[in-house]
Amino acid sequence: MNFTETTLSSDRLFTGRLVSVRRDSVRLSDGRESIREVVDHPGGVVIAAVDGQQVYMVEQFRYPMMETLLELPAGKLERQEDPDLAAERELREETGLIAGVVRRIGVTYPSPGYCGEKLYLYLATDLRQGEQQLDEGELLHCRRMPLDEVMPMVYDNTIRDAKTIALLSMVDHMRREGQIP
Repeated sequence: MNFTETTLSSDRLFTGRLVSVRRDSVRLSDGRESIREVVDHPGGVVIAAVDGQQVYMVEQFRYPMMETLLELPAGKLERQEDPDLAAERELREETGLIAGVVRRIGVTYPSPGYCGEKLYLYLATDLRQGEQQLDEGELLHCRRMPLDEVMPMVYDNTIRDAKTIALLSMVDHMRREGQIP
């Protein structure tokens, strides 16, 4: 069955530094009309930097949640930025790491019911240490942790960040299948 919706009109309600919000009138595939509220976001990258049986994680205070979260390094795309280049940039900025191999292994949609954000998922290997280059207003702590300690933190809900859970799950599967050097 075709569920495609057609945009009839669109009103921009808010434009901010990171996101914008619009209200669209749409025609449903069955001919009825409805309203969709959409948060437009430039998208981002998430990187699992794996060194043997270790993975690099970052601790960062997340204001909307009002708590410090343990996450994989990640960041938003700049306007028209190639996600592959953004992954290398974000890895270097947040961890100081430079990867010999950065491979895209997937894409995820964090909240497709209302947000157009698309996150590109990467595996980085063949790592060497460079210098951390945090963005202005960014404070975080980088930690190198055994994957065998991180995965139980996913299962017991210590790690609650969805993008981190998705990518760690993929990396853990790849590691079990012998796909990670």
